[in-house]
Amino acid sequence: MLWCGWGDPAKARELPEQIRTLLHDLLGVRAPDTPAAAMDEVRLPPVALPERVLAALVAATGPEHVLTSHEARLRHTRGKSTPDLLRMRAGDGSDAPDAVVLPGSHDEVAELLRVCAAERVAVVPFGGGTSVVGGLVAARAGFTGVIALDLGRLDRLRSVDAESMVADFEPGVRAPEAERLLAAHGLTLGHFPQSFEYATLGGFAAARSSGQASAGYGRFDDMVVGLTLATPSGTLELGRAPKSAAGPDLRQLVLGSEGAFGVITSLRLRVRRQPAERRYEGWRFESFRAGTAAVRALAQEGPLPTVLRLSDETETMIGLARPDAIGGGDSGCLVILGVEGDWIGHRHAAAAAVLSRHGGEPLGPGPGQAWEHGRFSAPYLRDSLLGAGATVETLETAGFWSNLPRLYDAVRLALLGALGSPLVMCHVSHVYETGASLYFTVVTPQEGDPVAQWERAKEAVNAAIVEAGGTISHHHGVGRDHRDAYAAELGPLGVGVLQAVKNRLDPAGILNPGVLVPQSPGGI
Repeated sequence: MLWCGWGDPAKARELPEQIRTLLHDLLGVRAPDTPAAAMDEVRLPPVALPERVLAALVAATGPEHVLTSHEARLRHTRGKSTPDLLRMRAGDGSDAPDAVVLPGSHDEVAELLRVCAAERVAVVPFGGGTSVVGGLVAARAGFTGVIALDLGRLDRLRSVDAESMVADFEPGVRAPEAERLLAAHGLTLGHFPQSFEYATLGGFAAARSSGQASAGYGRFDDMVVGLTLATPSGTLELGRAPKSAAGPDLRQLVLGSEGAFGVITSLRLRVRRQPAERRYEGWRFESFRAGTAAVRALAQEGPLPTVLRLSDETETMIGLARPDAIGGGDSGCLVILGVEGDWIGHRHAAAAAVLSRHGGEPLGPGPGQAWEHGRFSAPYLRDSLLGAGATVETLETAGFWSNLPRLYDAVRLALLGALGSPLVMCHVSHVYETGASLYFTVVTPQEGDPVAQWERAKEAVNAAIVEAGGTISHHHGVGRDHRDAYAAELGPLGVGVLQAVKNRLDPAGILNPGVLVPQSPGGI
């Protein structure tokens, strides 16, 4: 992973001159005055951990698994949001951990948590480092130091129960490796978020990830049938059966907990047979409203396809639905329809009939294949736009169908009010019988302090989402960026419940402090 951007540096994309001209003429984007910092120019704070603490960490995992080099600390600093990258490009590594520690087993994780609780060292569980909501930045106040607990050594497929269709993984397995391991058994998770190439299974669970094929395979939290959680107070083993009436399901307490309650050390996941066929295609609708009615009909009446994605007029015109066709200038709204499985002809025909009934025009396989080919490439485009002087960021929410137009308008108005005349694009990519997600992409010129510029806009959008009745996050998580708005969504009693759980599992408050759990006036 590129330390100051996304993904494989060899896949970096140069912006075509026509796009640079469009950015300048449409938005007033100008190239930055100063080049991005090199790795050795990024300023990191000195290592704050006392020698006795470093010695205890080494005793728990071995000397080769406790790293304090400039590069190791830098690569575990923050996540991959636009503000994260802008700070790195400016040479600001002030949030770097003091050390990176790589445990090799559940027992080593438990011992590290014991040491860190005793020494008041903050612990940030680290998977693929793909958080876009400030989920990897611990509050330092009151702590001896901060470590990044990198779970990359916990990278095994432990077992496959083909009869139950359950696979037991360690949390540090990256998504492409998980698919490779499962393919040997003719299986798949079917979980392909935009972070797929670098994110880990433990990260998917900790952030309640949703993949691009969620219509067919479900969200990642739908796939988790069991897990093991190491906490400073002990170990939780959860999931004896697919479903249970034995009280509240504590698995749901861990899913989405973002490392604030404990460290996931194993996952038992529902798997599916690999599909024999895949078919992706495009459909055109006259308006976002008409397209929304069509995808709602599929969600409520069926048949629900595997992939269902609707871009609004602006996203369709710019071509962001198909990153390899940026600037394509298509009109109307594009729907990407994907069907996977065995004998998909009937399902495809039935879905196509619903889209046709709602005014959809079939565009053939071309747009679907282009989307499939470029489905993981948008973050590379974001890096190129940052280098050209544009701030590019994403945000998302979800609501009930009846409230979706209000939510869509509220977010757009908040962005326009905060940023002037940005380019705002939106798509629906996760649908349910009762509602759907809205995923926005924003492009605006970098002006003054671009981090402060975006933070003001983000604060305005968060308030607008809460006011309009949407959820503060459908699949990006809470982190630090959404924490205050999450408190407003939960209400005081709900916040108190979270704080009580935190106090019971992590009484010293060392796990990802400042992330997810809202602070009470007197501290947690």
